Amino acid sequence: MKPLRFTDRFKTLFSMAIRLSETVEADGVLILLDGAADWSRLRKLGDDAKIIVAADTAQELQGASEAGLLPVVVHMPDSPVYDRLTQALLEAVADDMLVPGSRVVTLYSGFDQDAIDSVSVINLGEHLDRLTGRDLRLLETRVPLETLKVVVDLAVEIGREGREGKAVGTMFVVGDTRKVLAHSKPAGFDPVRGYNRKERNLFDARVREGIKEIALMDGAIIVSPDGTVEAACRYVDSSASTITLSKGLGARHWAAAAVSRATQAVAVTVSESNGTVRIFQNGEVMLRIEPSHRRPMVWKDFDYEPPTVEPRPKPKSE
Repeated sequence: MKPLRFTDRFKTLFSMAIRLSETVEADGVLILLDGAADWSRLRKLGDDAKIIVAADTAQELQGASEAGLLPVVVHMPDSPVYDRLTQALLEAVADDMLVPGSRVVTLYSGFDQDAIDSVSVINLGEHLDRLTGRDLRLLETRVPLETLKVVVDLAVEIGREGREGKAVGTMFVVGDTRKVLAHSKPAGFDPVRGYNRKERNLFDARVREGIKEIALMDGAIIVSPDGTVEAACRYVDSSASTITLSKGLGARHWAAAAVSRATQAVAVTVSESNGTVRIFQNGEVMLRIEPSHRRPMVWKDFDYEPPTVEPRPKPKSE
């Protein structure tokens, strides 16, 4: 634990970060620390800017809130700086301190472990485009990490690419399979029925490509903890009476919240309107991912006619 020292270099960097945040219209300044600090002094130096302070333990951040700062606990003391910085940004998004598309000025120890010496501007829409296994551990779920990651990555691909040039909205429900099936009903034809478990496992790239086609159909895709698609085209039949969501979220998101509240499953939705992926647990949005590209670029052929060349007249003989 190394308390923050208010050296001339730090005060200069911090002042630069505040001015930079104003110039680039950032949503806040995040400082990645290795220990406690004089929070009141830090708050005073930051004027009226939104200051997020991140450290590995709640004890190191004690008193930061009272001083008007936004504390974020990282819990990654032995990890590289980049991983800790990513985790801090994810925590800030999960705690609604930042939105996924924010621009943030960050201060951290990039070269000298004993001092803050680096300033960066980070666009979260690019930085948090895909979740890693470390990020998904925030959910504290019973769903195996590998299964949850393969489902989230698949959802991000669907949100970014769509299918055959069209936007696609869909929902996956992962884990607690028996209870999830009890809280849902078939919408009609189940396209995965009759296939053996190996032919329905999402760890197979060919299966994932097939599921992208199924995602075009109505209803949820139910995935077991081992990554097997147990059923598709299921209507979720769970009460949403105790659910509170942001305005603008449609029936798919309400159903995802409801089934994650009624079971121990994690629901993953893809918004048809903008490709946003949301991860629900216990009736709440835990994480949100904004794909950087809605759909892949499509190159089109164009008609081309070579210019006509008039024959050159033969020179007259003298």
